[in-house]
Amino acid sequence: MSIIYLPVFHHFENGNIFTGSCGNFRYKITPTVVMATQKEVDHAASSIQAEYWHGPLCYELSEIEEAQVFPMSEQGRTELLAWLEARL
Repeated sequence: MSIIYLPVFHHFENGNIFTGSCGNFRYKITPTVVMATQKEVDHAASSIQAEYWHGPLCYELSEIEEAQVFPMSEQGRTELLAWLEARL
């Protein structure tokens, strides 16, 4: 079972940003969605960026410690989750 919560892949596929925390560890996930058609995502051209920081302050007032870009796929979401958990 994962310590960090991430929404399902479809959340990011729809272009939604997600922020979360685990104790003093904070993170922000931002998708970059490229559309192949009006209703279909071009997964190969899209990506998901994860950023994290430690502390009590919000994203805008914090210093981001590291950022990483992952593929826009279920596999990319899984890799992103493992990457965050390794930095707790």
